[in-house]
Amino acid sequence: MSSLNKKQSTIGGFLMHLHPPKVDEQAIKYTRTFGLGGMNALLFVILAFTGILLRFSYIPTPDGAYDSIVALQTHSVLGRVLRNIHHWSAVLMVITSFLHLIRVFYSQSIYHERKRNWYYGLFLFSLVVAFNFTGYLMPWDQLSYWAVSIMTNILEYIPWIGLTLANLIRGGATVDGNTLLNFYNFHTALFPLLFVVFMVMHFWLIRKAKGVTVADKEQRKMVSVNPELVYKEIIVALILIVLILLTAMFFDAPLLEKANPLISPNPSKAPWYFMGVQELLINLHPLFVSFIVPISVFLFLFFVAKTKIAKEKVGVWFYSVNGKQITILSAIFAAILSFVLIVILEKNAHFNNLDLPLFIRTGIIPLLLYFVPSLGFIIYLKKVRKADKTEIQIGIMTMILSSYIIMSFIGIFLRGEGMHLIF
Repeated sequence: MSSLNKKQSTIGGFLMHLHPPKVDEQAIKYTRTFGLGGMNALLFVILAFTGILLRFSYIPTPDGAYDSIVALQTHSVLGRVLRNIHHWSAVLMVITSFLHLIRVFYSQSIYHERKRNWYYGLFLFSLVVAFNFTGYLMPWDQLSYWAVSIMTNILEYIPWIGLTLANLIRGGATVDGNTLLNFYNFHTALFPLLFVVFMVMHFWLIRKAKGVTVADKEQRKMVSVNPELVYKEIIVALILIVLILLTAMFFDAPLLEKANPLISPNPSKAPWYFMGVQELLINLHPLFVSFIVPISVFLFLFFVAKTKIAKEKVGVWFYSVNGKQITILSAIFAAILSFVLIVILEKNAHFNNLDLPLFIRTGIIPLLLYFVPSLGFIIYLKKVRKADKTEIQIGIMTMILSSYIIMSFIGIFLRGEGMHLIF
């Protein structure tokens, strides 16, 4: 009997690390987190399980990869559904991870003791994108081959280390069998291990910070985790599983003809989550796209968490009423500016008629056309809207997100043959 009690105590102790016995009633409202963190954890489990099953039939060679996918879909029992579940779960995980990152930022959950978890979250999101990017090549069809070729070529423009880094990732000068093997090992071994380690750290830091952030209030009502929170998690998990199953049954994962290094599709596009990067590359000098812009965004995301804000503001959506209005204005401003600027650059052939160095025509001028109006807008926020430092940062973050979403939309839906704009 004592042995049974010890086992129950051990299991109970493990579960207590996942959740405290009681939580703030406000913290478990669905509109507080939308269940995005739990969704990501569940999606990772689904991807790990389906990925293990896919390994039994997949052959990671240029000669065998495509044929093994076709054989899986046509000859294996439920093989098509299995691949579809894996594919759509991966797509959904990019979306939910992105939304989770946005939720954490706009709910002011990145400051004080939660700063370190913000950095873990950024790394986890990068891992999710890396997961998808390496898995994107696995079918070895025209879509995946040329998408990976585009993105690895961009790396070559990084100063000093670009070519070496690109060749290291590809396993050579071009995308070939070495690239497929590298990506297969990254996708099935290294990245899963890293993800598990950092996901555990991420959840532990949330637990250490006493759960989800809630704005400070004088009176708080504590409720039991079981059943108040557990039931909600089960419902969200069931809805997510049903959604994935229905999608997998009615929508097939894309698969074009077998990869041909000698014939490039027209248009040749990057993976959908990198379409904003490809769109940026069309309109901006490669040095800016591969190095200057990513470094600038990284530094902003790193230092924004170091801002000192009042404790009572942590957990407050959009920081303030003014912050919410600034978010809306910034999103509209950046969307219009990005769209108009892309059309101007397209109509003017990216200033090819100017007798200026390429770095100035496709680098400095487009950058100024974006940043000068943006700077004017930030000054407007500060002078007219009376925005403080945190509200300005919210505005900048919103402009970055809005611009990338607009560029992604244009790249996916409004680029035709030769990557020209179509309306």
